[in-house]
Amino acid sequence: MTVALNQPAAIAGTRVMGLGAHRPEIVVDNEQICQWIDSSDEWIQQRTGIKTRHRAPEGVSVVDMAEGAAREALEHAGISGDQLGGVIVATVTHPYATPSAAADLAHRLGATPAAAFDISAACAGYCYGIGQADAMVRSGLAPYVLVVGVEKLSDYIDNHERTISFLLGDGAGAAIIGPSEVPGISPSILGSNGEKWEAVAMDSSLLNFRDALARARDTQDPTELLDVENRYWPTLRQDGPTVFRWAVWEMARVAQQALDAAGITADDLVAFVPHQANIRIIDEMVKQLKLPEHVMVGRDIVDAGNTSAASIPLAMHRLLKENPELSGGLALQIGFGAGLVYGTQVIRLP
Repeated sequence: MTVALNQPAAIAGTRVMGLGAHRPEIVVDNEQICQWIDSSDEWIQQRTGIKTRHRAPEGVSVVDMAEGAAREALEHAGISGDQLGGVIVATVTHPYATPSAAADLAHRLGATPAAAFDISAACAGYCYGIGQADAMVRSGLAPYVLVVGVEKLSDYIDNHERTISFLLGDGAGAAIIGPSEVPGISPSILGSNGEKWEAVAMDSSLLNFRDALARARDTQDPTELLDVENRYWPTLRQDGPTVFRWAVWEMARVAQQALDAAGITADDLVAFVPHQANIRIIDEMVKQLKLPEHVMVGRDIVDAGNTSAASIPLAMHRLLKENPELSGGLALQIGFGAGLVYGTQVIRLP
């Protein structure tokens, strides 16, 4: 005799119900960046489009920023923290390997005992989170799910290196996913290419840092201890040309797959919100996708820099705030970065 298992009834559709953002108070312009690297405001703007980026103060944590964005998203969605059945935090800069930032955030929001977990998918993390939240709500696992993309990249950069440090900023963006009678989130396209694993990566591991620190302590040489801190603390590096070529030539194709999976064309969009990696990458993707002029493009990178997992929700939050008439329209979002990984879907704007 076969015993049947209970399964919750599937929900037909989901949607983004609300958005929130946290932008740190410290603004770093290109002139300040050029104190650390041999460059100029003109060169940085020409190559990246960036004028300023936000940096969080020393006492502000990843979870602090996530909480600020989450509370605004909850208010926008019209629900309270105790109604959440899931809390997902996309980040690569939470300073604890365990426990998760999501568990701490869920407690702060009064979401206990909601499922809580972190996603490490770098700049694609937010789109991965939206895909997971969509599945959780549609399967009946959670009534509402909070997705936060948050980074404090300033903790993991060497201000004097010039492959990536000048690009990066801090911040958090959040979304509430809930049920909908009309589908508001398309099938997600998620993927990776681990062959290019080292194209964006830390230059050292925490184990290397630990071992070097132990050796320096054995010598009891203060100069050597300081040298270890400068040489072995893991900081980000990238192979810029490799990442640029991959993003420009492959990510437009992936974005088109998301449009096809959604059953729409570029003409149906009101907005395009790509990962804010580089203004030249964004502009090239717009050309390759042949986006009509009426489609508004998120270009938050100019003022916020590259905020990795936070970049898409921050850009989308700003786009809606400045253009409220976009509400209810369809937006294509795509994240791509270290791994190399990517994620994309079409959503209906709240």
